[in-house]
Amino acid sequence: MKRIMSLRKILVGLACWPAIVMAQGLPDPVTDSDYRPVDLEEARLGQLLFYDPVLSGNRSVSCASCHHPDFGTSDGVSLSLGDGGIGMGPERRADPDNLPEERIPRNAPGLFNLGAYQFTSLFHDGRLEADPDWPGGLRTPMDADMVTGFNSALSAQTMFPVLSRDEMAGSHRENDVARAVRQGVITGPGGAWDLIARRVAALPAYAGRFAAVYPHVKGPDDIAFTDISNALAAFMEHEWRSDSAPFDAVLRGEAVLEGAARAGMELFYGAAGCAGCHSGPFLTDHDFHAMGAPQIGPGKSASFEDNDRDEGRFRVTGDPADLYAFRTPSLRNVALTAPYGHAGGHGDLRAFVAAHADPAAGLAGYDEGQAVLPRFEAEDFTVMHDPDQLAAILAAVRVPSVQLSPEDIAAIVAFLDTLTDPVAIDGRLGIPETVPSGLPVQK
Repeated sequence: MKRIMSLRKILVGLACWPAIVMAQGLPDPVTDSDYRPVDLEEARLGQLLFYDPVLSGNRSVSCASCHHPDFGTSDGVSLSLGDGGIGMGPERRADPDNLPEERIPRNAPGLFNLGAYQFTSLFHDGRLEADPDWPGGLRTPMDADMVTGFNSALSAQTMFPVLSRDEMAGSHRENDVARAVRQGVITGPGGAWDLIARRVAALPAYAGRFAAVYPHVKGPDDIAFTDISNALAAFMEHEWRSDSAPFDAVLRGEAVLEGAARAGMELFYGAAGCAGCHSGPFLTDHDFHAMGAPQIGPGKSASFEDNDRDEGRFRVTGDPADLYAFRTPSLRNVALTAPYGHAGGHGDLRAFVAAHADPAAGLAGYDEGQAVLPRFEAEDFTVMHDPDQLAAILAAVRVPSVQLSPEDIAAIVAFLDTLTDPVAIDGRLGIPETVPSGLPVQK
């Protein structure tokens, strides 16, 4: 009889859960209709390209160097070393025989759910966005010179890390791709993207796969970098779709949260105000906000500038209201994507939540030991030691501070743990044993 009563309580609780969900303003559950369809063979081709260093100028780094499943599709460090780095994650270090010029200026974001239609703005500053008024429906740093043929904003995004000296291109003194970038020759025959496409097309195993996936590819000469980008996007969309976390079961009315996780959810969607920005099924409003996150590393500036600032969205729009504003990240699998912030200033999620709730106190009390930085000689905390720059960062913050107790923070983190999706973390296709170039695969 007791077992029957217990079961009845559970069933009644589940039956009431949709009403609770509506009362708390939780989002609707994710469904297949939220995602672009994926061709599995295209995704399999993209899997090989994602892990193949052949796409980098010196054939030394791949997409997986900074976006690896072992680190929640990020790289486990605040600011990584791309070309010129050796090893993975926190163990990565500068190659003494090929020293990097500087750290990559921003933290490598996670790659979850980028196949969802909602994700139309990419990079921390949103400098690549879907826009029907621009060529190919995309506004990018290339402006009107951007080529067409991309299946999505995600596909177009993959074309830019290969142009970055510090990420994948390397120095103009070392390879033809980097020389083309330095000369400003990006598109067209002999441009940086074409040089990479020709490398890939010259490998018979790739040429055959491209011909099998894309009807317009009749031979190696027909392979364009847009095809490479589309395949990479298809892989990421398939591999890291994330909609089977415990929180998803809650949204579908199949489970309830209890204890600290439930208390954290109530704070998140209530008094703590987290859902004001982290809204919707992917826990992001896809907008840009100045939150007073610590600025470390070389900053994001033009080649002629000499400073360590990163003014965020302002660099894209020129609107002073966008100073130090950065895109609201999705919180899916956030427990596994440390460090946090556009520059990865916080290696601990509890510390980041506390600083996020009270930006003034967070900046004033920032502990440089929170940063996770690969070994490399650099002045990483110039901005954090400059009272004027800290004041400018804080002056841009528009959100009110929220006072959270240690217990509140622990509860919010417990709720964030329910966003961890074992299916997405494990991946669907996994890491290939080998790639067609024969270059080493980072495992």
